[in-house]
Amino acid sequence: MEIYAAMNTDGFDIRSANQLSLMHEGIRIALDPTSSQIKGLRQHAGAARFAYNICLAHVIEERKKGNKVSTSFYGLRKWWNQNKEEKAPWWRECSKEAYAGGCESLALAYKNYFEGKKNGRNVGCPKVKYRNRSRPSFSYTTGSFGPVEGDPYRLKLPRIGSVHTFENVKHRIHGGRVLRMTVSEDGGRWYACLLVEREEFFKPARTTDRQAGVDLGIKTHAILSDGTVFENPKYLERSERKLKKAQKALSRKQKGSNRWEKQRRKVNRLHARIRHQREDHAHKMTTQLVKDYDTIVIEDLSVKGMVQDHKLAKSVQDAGFYQIRRMLEYKCAQRGRTLKVIDRYEPSSKRCSRCGHVKTKLGLEERTYRCENCGFEADRDLNAAINILAAGSAPEAKNGRGENGRPALAGSFQGSVNQRGLTVSDLELSLATGICKL
Repeated sequence: MEIYAAMNTDGFDIRSANQLSLMHEGIRIALDPTSSQIKGLRQHAGAARFAYNICLAHVIEERKKGNKVSTSFYGLRKWWNQNKEEKAPWWRECSKEAYAGGCESLALAYKNYFEGKKNGRNVGCPKVKYRNRSRPSFSYTTGSFGPVEGDPYRLKLPRIGSVHTFENVKHRIHGGRVLRMTVSEDGGRWYACLLVEREEFFKPARTTDRQAGVDLGIKTHAILSDGTVFENPKYLERSERKLKKAQKALSRKQKGSNRWEKQRRKVNRLHARIRHQREDHAHKMTTQLVKDYDTIVIEDLSVKGMVQDHKLAKSVQDAGFYQIRRMLEYKCAQRGRTLKVIDRYEPSSKRCSRCGHVKTKLGLEERTYRCENCGFEADRDLNAAINILAAGSAPEAKNGRGENGRPALAGSFQGSVNQRGLTVSDLELSLATGICKL
């Protein structure tokens, strides 16, 4: 079991209120550029893509000749600086940071490729980036860039100018130092992603003395062990008819024409809208969970295995299970909550939350759990959520320092059955669910 929290050996949070800590945070801010600035943004993105492709062609050519060639960032940037006058005499029109970003992207791609090949992972070799198939983006790491003094609604982009933003940049960064700025286009809009380093006072959320097991699903997005239900909005299904119509119109246009490009951007905007709706729903759900519960227990779902079922793959991907877990991890860390992740092979759906009996088979069409041993009946997702909470409260659970999180309970019952005929599992289920069998 994985537990995301800072704890002492007794299982209590050791971080005090207003604790000072140095942290790196990513902040995404929507830009409001003018027409001339949009032209400059696309020009810089094209420059980064050109540097990536020209360095890739150099590496492939040298490797075909049997020569040793450096694929590190410094090696690629050195080759680019030596050959940029010949390969791109117009390079002064854009910031040098755009070309350096292209070299850095290629170096990272080769690093992932070689490490994946060494570790047996299926990572493809870097390929050419095409204008219509890759996301326009470029980065700034050195020089004068970032917030503008005296105007909190502007960002300074070298060679492009001062770009207006839709949000208060000064308020978002909270006096931090901007280490890196990546500008990219998503769904027809331009965004600036700032990597900010700052010292922040850590303020834990108010203690609620409540804990919840969370069962993620498709029919209902999430159901908690106390019966709370989060409905699945199914944003892709809602917009699927409009998306199909737009994609059909795109397929009927001549590829590469102006009308094809215009329709392609329309399809991209639809995909971006669906993605933003899904992300907004996940943020609201996870924020409410972290606000209402001190301890949250979830499953370690194998999304890669779940999408192998072609009948459920689209619904599983639309649910965004990994995105929910990622948000819970960092939000629990920020608010001083405890997040526990139980083993993916725990039979939470097949186990009876009353007697602990495990079914051999349980089909997806069975929405009501009926225990063959004690006759207990409940919604299968609610039953699974109760079992997830019980598994997260088990005596063998470890805290953040590898110690037993509940030493008193573990030491009180050494045998499998106590004097009243109850197993340790029964006691755990009673403590977790509030259903006492004593």
